[in-house]
Formats: sequence, structure tokens, C-alpha cells
Amino acid sequence: MLQFFSATILPTPGARRPRFALLFAGVIFFFLLLTFLNVGRWLVQENTLQPAAAIAVLSGRMPARALEAARIYRQGYAPEVWLTHSDEPGATLEKLSVPYQGEEVYDKLILIHEGVPEAAIHVIEPPILNTADEMRVIGSHLKNRHGGKIILVTSKVHTRRTRALWNRLCANSGEAIVRGDSQDEFQPAHWWRNTSDALDVVREILGLLNAWAGLPLKPASN
Repeated sequence: MLQFFSATILPTPGARRPRFALLFAGVIFFFLLLTFLNVGRWLVQENTLQPAAAIAVLSGRMPARALEAARIYRQGYAPEVWLTHSDEPGATLEKLSVPYQGEEVYDKLILIHEGVPEAAIHVIEPPILNTADEMRVIGSHLKNRHGGKIILVTSKVHTRRTRALWNRLCANSGEAIVRGDSQDEFQPAHWWRNTSDALDVVREILGLLNAWAGLPLKPASN
């Protein structure tokens, strides 16, 4: 009787395999869905503001990052604001006799407009190509100033990658306080709803993978 009950009620080993596969697929799908929904929040990794040697404005997203740097400066967290700069596209346009002023020129004007004294604004050398270059240049400049803390101002979606690059390239230079633009319109909880946020998330994930792998992908040559 017991054998009859087991044979008719309990699944056979052959019948259990498809059920296990279906359960496993369901768990994987749930995990991927959870990752998809939360990756935007995960990418935003900011630090609490603290007094620092300087505020460094990462290139891009003009004028938002410069405006945020000015807000932080007015709160008294640092006595200086550092700007990086790139040779491109200025060098290429110069060959074509096309006048061009770099982003750092406009960032400086924005900072002055927002109340940062011109004497407190410094464009640091050498020129940069990408965020990894920026970290190296800022880190080297900070180290030459005997270390300390630096406030790195960027976009919210870019904060985790900024932190990862600093830890990989400049951990011995000083402590980075990473801050996103407080007026940033990036929607971490609904990043898939517009193309701008979606492209930002994809770019940041690829950039993080490159950073974790040791930066095997280099900037494209002009």
C-alpha cells in the first residue's frame, strides 16, 4: 500500500527534474529583475561632505558640476576649486583655424559668477582624456600638496565609478569625498524610463567593468 501511495502521489525522479529546472529559472529571473530595478540606486554612491584641501570639478555636464562646486565652496568646505582640461577638440579645431575655448574656461566663468573668487580657481595640469586621467592628475596634484582630502564633484550616476577609479589609481594620494550634483535629474529608481538615464547606466556599468578589470580598455586615439 505504501509503495502504491508513493508511486501515485509523490513525483518520480524523472518528474522532479523539470520542476527543479523551472524553480531554478524562476530564482534566476527574480534575481535579474531585482538587479535591473536597483542598479540605478546602486550606482549612486556619495560621501558626507567634510572639510577638504580643494574641490575638484570633473569634466562634463556643464554647467551643473561647476554650479554644484560653487555651492559647496560657499558652504566653506574647501578654500580652492580645481578644474581639469583637455587638449581636444581644441587642438584639432586649431588646425582648421576654428577658434575654440575649452570647458574649463566656461566652468571658471560660472564659478566666478556664483561667487568663487578668481584667485581660488586653479586649472591643473597636464591635459586629460577621460575620468581615469582626471583621477591621476587630481591625485598627483593632491599628493604634491601633501595629501589630505579632496571633494570630487560629478554627476550622481557617475559617483560609484569615480570612487572605484580613485581607489584603484589614487588611494595613496589622499582621501576622496565623492559628491553628485544635488540638482541632478537622474532618476535612480526609474532609470529605464528615458534614454538619457538608460544610456548613462549602461556607460557606467561598462566603465566599472573596465575599472575592475584593471583598465584594459584605453581611450581611442584621434
